[in-house]
Amino acid sequence: MPIGLLLSTGAVSLFSHMTGSGFESWGWRIPFLLSILLVGLGLWIRLGVLDSPMFKREVENKTVERAPVLEVIRRHPREILLSAMLRMSEQMPFYIFTVFVLEYGVDDLGFKKKFLTNSVAGAAALALFFVPLFGHLSDKIGRKRMYMIGAALTFAWAIPYFALLNTRDATLVALGIVVSLIPHNMQYGPQAALIAETFPTRLRYSGAGIGYQLASVVAGGPAPLLATYLLHTFDSSLPIALYILAGAVVTIIATLLLPEPVRDFERTSPGRFVRKDARERERFGAPG
Repeated sequence: MPIGLLLSTGAVSLFSHMTGSGFESWGWRIPFLLSILLVGLGLWIRLGVLDSPMFKREVENKTVERAPVLEVIRRHPREILLSAMLRMSEQMPFYIFTVFVLEYGVDDLGFKKKFLTNSVAGAAALALFFVPLFGHLSDKIGRKRMYMIGAALTFAWAIPYFALLNTRDATLVALGIVVSLIPHNMQYGPQAALIAETFPTRLRYSGAGIGYQLASVVAGGPAPLLATYLLHTFDSSLPIALYILAGAVVTIIATLLLPEPVRDFERTSPGRFVRKDARERERFGAPG
C-alpha cells in the first residue's frame, strides 16, 4: 500500500508539470499505462509466494474445503462482518486523507495540486517505515491492542486534522497531511494477520478476502464521495470529521467483539508445527 501510494502521488506530481490542460486531457494516461508494469511485478511476486506450513499440512491431511466461500459464509458470518467493520477507521479515513484532500485543498483551500500530492507522498514515505514497525509491535503487545490504539488515535485526530487544513497555512497543512496516515499505519500493520487469524487455515483465504473486500465496498470507495457531499451540503468540514469519528467508534466495537486470534497450529521448533487440541478445532468447526 505505501509503495503504491508513493508511486501514484509521485507520478501525478511529475506529470502535472505538463503545460496547459495537457495532464487533464491526455497526460493522466501515461502513469495509468505505466501501472501495467506494476501489475506484472505483483503477479510475478504472487506466483513466487509459497504456501504456509499450516496450509501445506491441511493439504497433506486432505482437509482442504472444496467450496471454501460457501463454507466460510455458513460457518463464520459473524467473523466476516466483524472483519469488515473493524476496517472502517482504517479504510474510510485513508481515502479522505489521500484522495478527498486533493480536491478539498485545491477547490476550498486554494493550494496547488503539486503541493498536496507532494504532502501525501510524504505521508506514504513515512508509512514505508511505520507499517512494518507497527506490525512488529503488534507481535509484542497483541494485534487487537495495537489495532484499537490506531482506531482511538484516528478518533482523536479527526477534528485536529481539519483544523490544521483550515488554517490555510502551508506548513500546518503539510504537517497535517504528512502525519495523517500514522494512525492508519497502526491499524494497517497488524490488520492482515488480525483478520486472517480469525478464520481457520482451511477457510482463511476466503474468509479474510470476503471481509476485507466488503469493507472496501462500504467504507473505502464511498468515502471521498460522501465527504464531498457532506462538505457541499453543510458548507463545513466538521460533518466529515464526525463521519470519521463514527467510523472509529464502529472499528473499536468490532475489534472488541472479534474473537482473540487462535492459530490452528503452534510452533514447537523452527519449521515444525503441531495441531492444537480438539477444543480449539471445535471452535472453528475443523475436522479432527
